Amino acid sequence: MAPIKVGVIGYGFAAKSFHLPFINAIPDYEVVAILQRAEAPTDPASIARGTHCSFDFLQVKHHRTADAFFADSEIDFVVVASHADTHVSFAEQALKAGKHVIIDKPFARTTEEADSVIKLAKEKGLVLTCFQNRRYDGDFLTVREILQKDALGDINEAEIHYDFDRAPWLKFMTSKDYTAGDGHTFGLGTHSLDQAYVLFGRPASVTAFFRAQRGIASEVEDSFTIILQYDGPQKGLLVTVKTCVVSPMAQQLKFWIRGTKGSYIKFQQRSSCPQEEDIARGAQPLDQDFAAESDALRGVLTTYEEFDESIQAFDKESQRYVGKYPTVRGRWMRLYQNVADAINGKDELAIKAVEVRDVLRIIELARKSHERGVTVTWK
Repeated sequence: MAPIKVGVIGYGFAAKSFHLPFINAIPDYEVVAILQRAEAPTDPASIARGTHCSFDFLQVKHHRTADAFFADSEIDFVVVASHADTHVSFAEQALKAGKHVIIDKPFARTTEEADSVIKLAKEKGLVLTCFQNRRYDGDFLTVREILQKDALGDINEAEIHYDFDRAPWLKFMTSKDYTAGDGHTFGLGTHSLDQAYVLFGRPASVTAFFRAQRGIASEVEDSFTIILQYDGPQKGLLVTVKTCVVSPMAQQLKFWIRGTKGSYIKFQQRSSCPQEEDIARGAQPLDQDFAAESDALRGVLTTYEEFDESIQAFDKESQRYVGKYPTVRGRWMRLYQNVADAINGKDELAIKAVEVRDVLRIIELARKSHERGVTVTWK
């Protein structure tokens, strides 16, 4: 098949770090256009690499206006990597122009916005998805593998953390009044809540506590604790999704999951992940050691079951099998490969827009819970 012709909206950190390196590593894609409003400098020597798309990608068309970008008939697939408040409007323009779309997170600022763009994509018969790349983080893939192998039994409690110490972007969070789409629940929470949703499904109720730990009085949270409760067979399950931006720890807690047969706890060295760190240092997704994690950072699996003698030993004192479980290699490329396969009719779309809409609903219920000081049921 001919490569899918890609147009990218935005040329900021997200486009350069999270999208373009992985798209360019997949033969099914060809980047043909980038929408960057800034005029290209006349002297390439006057700017640093990564400043303007026209000098970093010499063969790619540079569009300065949305009208010119969406009128480009060569573009098959649009990557929306712009500011969050433009995500839905750009996605709708792309769909109306007959182009498939992936939206960086957050997918939308409200469930109403999400429903609108989902409806439009269905009417047009086009692929619409969200860049939920944290579904392909190594630690999350490891959790899924352990659960699929039933090493923990029935899950009673799970904690999913996305904590930071001295987060550098806090200085930009100066707003005191909240508007839809603001805050870290829409930022970091769209990742960790999505992971909870993938693992355990739609919750029956949401209880939330929002905080501003950055030293100002604000309705815009930078930290949160969200408790998800379930019904039916999962009635005993308690899931805590948490972000804290005052977290001076040598290793940040990521996952702590406890079940009837065992538990798994995983830390990471810093607040990012191996894929993000490798891209930041200039590595490429096809490099042999890309996304490799140090064995020292392996999570600890404890179980009553004899699970894997190569990684676990029986501890006589605790009468359990205990060992460091190898982390699955993270692979954000799998997300973009799946989207290409869905566009080409080879596979079902892995990240469905309706699932992402459900996660936005959890965020809305969380804010309602925090503001009212009550547990809110999902109706």
